[in-house]
Amino acid sequence: MIRRIDLTDAAPSVDYRGSVPRAEFDVEAAAHAVRPVIEAVKTRGLDAVLEYTAKFDGVEQTDIRVPVEALTEALEGLDPAVRAGLEESIRRLRLTCAAELEADVTTELGEGALVTHRKVPMDRVGLYVPGGLAPLVSSVVMNTVPAQVAGVGSIALASPPQKHNNGLPESTILAACALLGVDEVYAVGGAQAIAMFAHGAGDCAPVNLVTGPGNIYVAAAKRELRGVVGIDSEAGPTEIAILADDTADAAFVAADLISQAEHDPMASSVLVTDSVALADAVVVELEKQAEATKHTERIRTALGGQQSGIVIVRDVEQGIAVVDAYAAEHLEIHTRDADAVAARVRNAGAIFVGSFAPVSLGDYCAGSNHVLPTAGCACHSSGLSVRAFTKSVHVISYTKAALAEVADHVVTLANAEDLPGHGQAVSVRFAGEAGGEK
Repeated sequence: MIRRIDLTDAAPSVDYRGSVPRAEFDVEAAAHAVRPVIEAVKTRGLDAVLEYTAKFDGVEQTDIRVPVEALTEALEGLDPAVRAGLEESIRRLRLTCAAELEADVTTELGEGALVTHRKVPMDRVGLYVPGGLAPLVSSVVMNTVPAQVAGVGSIALASPPQKHNNGLPESTILAACALLGVDEVYAVGGAQAIAMFAHGAGDCAPVNLVTGPGNIYVAAAKRELRGVVGIDSEAGPTEIAILADDTADAAFVAADLISQAEHDPMASSVLVTDSVALADAVVVELEKQAEATKHTERIRTALGGQQSGIVIVRDVEQGIAVVDAYAAEHLEIHTRDADAVAARVRNAGAIFVGSFAPVSLGDYCAGSNHVLPTAGCACHSSGLSVRAFTKSVHVISYTKAALAEVADHVVTLANAEDLPGHGQAVSVRFAGEAGGEK
């Protein structure tokens, strides 16, 4: 079901990025398909959105805005147990977001010389929640809560329309929106949703930032529109890497690999271990557990794809180097001294430490965010957090005396760059004074 890659004889200088399993995720190729969609929405607005929704989702619409009554009805019909789970997820995420919210910082560089680093929330954001193979109601929480804690004044959310729900997004997604107080919701999916957020269409005014995971066309649209709007990342199919030694429980490891494989046939599940015995036991467990679960075919496709595999390493030391090169969206550590091993990992979207911190916990109720960088982007990008919904502004306040202290330096540096007007903008403020002609 899952291939095996032996790196025990790899040279210390090898670049593991080319050795570990990785999905083919050609965003650039998908960009050719989404460019006409983006241009059409930019020039024709709502009409283009309606056309592409009919073409790609098979849903005929006259309006893309979800009525508030539909949100209220969805919440009233929500299973009480699901509501309780959502409320706990919201509560925990609000706590971590509030703790991460940065206060303004003022630095006094001298008497009367102040620079304040001010954090300002975005004016308006667009949140994307995929439908697809699984209605990701949890993504409503993960996108909305940090935006609200950051103080964003205007929040719009889009999710694909569903034929079985009268052209509205999934009912659980609508219920979560109502629970969170988000009432600007659009039944739009795919690249046309991202273009709608960027350029505006119908009732939807343009936004400043788009966040949320999606398929390759959503990722491609976000890449194309970066610069028109801010984006969080190009999150693609989910991935999990597990670093384990002979102390790991094979049943736990297999279950966690399967948990991400059930998302999508393109999902990546990778085990890195120095224990051949564990690898063998995990293969047995994968066969047994995959056969017993609901989405067997989807899971088998993901586990059997080139993006998944069991990587055999010499020791945990080499294993750390391998997972650092892989830069997984989700990384689990099942080793001796798991905390110490986790502390040495630099590249991962989120790290789950020990046998009782599965990725599923982070998907729902850990208090962390599950919107994370994929495809190796964790080596340079971070997961979604309250910080993504704020921007920094430097506020500079200098008195005349404070400016006088550095006036000579400003003029000298301006002249060094052959920009004498820059220096004159300082000198003019002291014209006629002793030392004023600089």
